[in-house]
Amino acid sequence: MSITAEEKAKLIKQYGTKEGDTGSPEVQVAILSSRIATLTEHFKTHGKDNHSRRGLLKLVAQRRKLLDYLKAKEEERYTKLISSLGLRR
Repeated sequence: MSITAEEKAKLIKQYGTKEGDTGSPEVQVAILSSRIATLTEHFKTHGKDNHSRRGLLKLVAQRRKLLDYLKAKEEERYTKLISSLGLRR
């Protein structure tokens, strides 16, 4: 249910602001979005998996907090990120 190391490295390279950047909000949101998409696919076949559903809700809340932080700090980076990830609007 989690993402592979190769996929994570690809997301870090794509959304990182510099080499080896894993802590920027853009990278964290990209990784969380990938994990959320993976879990969403899992629930299409395992509808009654409530334990994993709780984890999904926690991931969504964490991503929401990071996006709120980024929007408050630098709205330009926020709009660029949500457009590249295909989130809302």
